[in-house]
Amino acid sequence: MGDLRRRRVVVTGGSGFLGAHVVADLRARGAEVTVPRKAEYDLVEAGAAERLVGDARPDVVVHLAARVGGIGANRDSPGAFFYDNLMMGVQLVEACRRAAVEKVVTVGTICSYPKLTPVPFREDELWSGYPEETNAPYGLAKKMLLVQGQAYRQQYGMNVVHLLPVNLYGPGDNFDPASSHVIPALVKKFQDALDGGASFVEVWGTGRASREFLYVEDAARGIGLATEGYDGAEPVNLGAGFEITIRDLVEQIGRVMGFRGEIRWDATKPDGQPRRSLDTSRAERLFGFRATTSFEDGLQRTIDWYRSSRRS
Repeated sequence: MGDLRRRRVVVTGGSGFLGAHVVADLRARGAEVTVPRKAEYDLVEAGAAERLVGDARPDVVVHLAARVGGIGANRDSPGAFFYDNLMMGVQLVEACRRAAVEKVVTVGTICSYPKLTPVPFREDELWSGYPEETNAPYGLAKKMLLVQGQAYRQQYGMNVVHLLPVNLYGPGDNFDPASSHVIPALVKKFQDALDGGASFVEVWGTGRASREFLYVEDAARGIGLATEGYDGAEPVNLGAGFEITIRDLVEQIGRVMGFRGEIRWDATKPDGQPRRSLDTSRAERLFGFRATTSFEDGLQRTIDWYRSSRRS
């Protein structure tokens, strides 16, 4: 697509954790960014997407809006995770097609990959099996945006690209234990233990599962680069290119935060997908993206932000 200067860009979910950073990145590239409010445009509802596209008249739409949460939230509300994410995306892409929007960037999820994907995950493995059961409804709903985008490209010549970011973390993340992902959930858990003088912290699972984490500012830059410079049909991973076990992650967060007590593992709770780590070579080759924030630096910034936000 090229230069975004003075191009009208709508970012759904632009006031969220990732969205705020994506909006900042796109504005730095010269785009005129609009962030729709859910109260005015609830994309799950019929007609909302068409109203949004008609009102904003965008050249580009970046679709980040999603119903998200950790293992517990996905397990408790699989139907809502499937329906809300599917309807938001399908209706928005169709509205963009009808309005001849020049480009649509859909942001999917690592949860779309099969449960037993060979590590590192390559984009060509997306269809080699069924996703991990606890978040399959969410992962499959988001995966349908890839199918829709490729089908619309084939039939209508529509420029839809699909990105697959790995687990994100960073300042401004969601630290609500009912819906947060693993890093903010652990940071809050350790801080609560420190505040309360607890002698132990209990953690879900066995600790054997592994994850990869991408700092939110790196993810936003990757999305900005793809919005500006990638127009292909193939999905593209966005990751940091490293893997850490949950056990090592828990011990590292506890150590950085100064917790000296016991860590107890509740093996009756699910581990989720056994391993997650991405092959990130396609993003670097196609639009020059490579993560630059070390995990140690990103984790420290996240902890510092959480602690300062509690005091303010």
